[in-house]
Amino acid sequence: MTDSASKGPLTGLKVVEFQGIGPGPHVAMLLADMGAEVVRIEREGHVPMNTVVERARHRAAVDLKSDDGRAFVKSALAKADVLIEGFRPGVMERLGLGPDEMLAANPRLVYARMTGWGQDGPLAMAAGHDLNYIAITGALDAIGKRNDLPIPPQNLVGDFGGGSMYCALGILAALWERERSGKGQVVDAAIVDGVTSLMSFFYGQPHSALRTTTRGAGLLGGAAHFYRCYTCKDGKEISVGAIEPQFYAELLQRADAPEKLREGQMNPANWDDYADDLAAMFATRTQAEWCELLEGTDACFAPVVPLDEAKDHPHMKARGAFIEHGGRWHTAPAPRFDRTPNTIRDSAQDGEAVVERWSRDG
Repeated sequence: MTDSASKGPLTGLKVVEFQGIGPGPHVAMLLADMGAEVVRIEREGHVPMNTVVERARHRAAVDLKSDDGRAFVKSALAKADVLIEGFRPGVMERLGLGPDEMLAANPRLVYARMTGWGQDGPLAMAAGHDLNYIAITGALDAIGKRNDLPIPPQNLVGDFGGGSMYCALGILAALWERERSGKGQVVDAAIVDGVTSLMSFFYGQPHSALRTTTRGAGLLGGAAHFYRCYTCKDGKEISVGAIEPQFYAELLQRADAPEKLREGQMNPANWDDYADDLAAMFATRTQAEWCELLEGTDACFAPVVPLDEAKDHPHMKARGAFIEHGGRWHTAPAPRFDRTPNTIRDSAQDGEAVVERWSRDG
């Protein structure tokens, strides 16, 4: 027996998540949206901080320092398919819940460890956050304006791009391998590793004035006049990404841009001057007027939409990218499946009952 509302591709998967912040809860949300049954081990008195990311959980308040609390966790892990924890290295071992003990009790368990620095290395025991993790990978150095300090990219690049997404990928890969071997294993999901992997394209490309990770330079770094954002007459912003010559030509033709911009698109020596011309041009109309003229064409154009307004953009609305559930808006589960669709579900304080059912059903 599993969640009655679950029909996603991971329906029937039993997951134990230990309360954390950042990427760990996001991993569990991704799995839960796909149908997994997630029991969340929380501290006594915990109040959910984020009802979107912490959705679809079977919550259980547990004192991990007590014998009864650890016994409950061990009973859950004896039947679970996946464990997700984000403590510093050594914490789970000191609790008697480390991978050696848990895999001995349940050899099929996929034991996912989500950290910033990883399970080993000279920084493994140090505190840190997203900004610190991406700083040593080469990613942060590439983000920002020329002759200025790097700009923190929220915590998208580290916690979620290099963290939770790679952890979820590792879990699913380990589950696939388990189908052949019958054995679980430890997944060491370190943000520094994931972000380094995200930088593979830039690490492997030949460097030039066009393709560089120098801050504020290069085609993708904000220097190119055809790959950046501009301010409109009403103070709102738009983005243009017309890299290919045919798309660039369409942008200029539809916008009735100055004739000189049609030559030397890929010559970095022109970019600052051309950007000034485009900035002056885009400042002559409102964002809505530019959308009417350019959106939906091959000009590679889109308005810059604030997060709270994204659900009302016609494309996002048509895609159902945001879903109203339980009186509030949620981000829609992703990716999408045609035969086993994802669902948004409520959380409940029924983790103990779910673990009891796992033990009873075998």
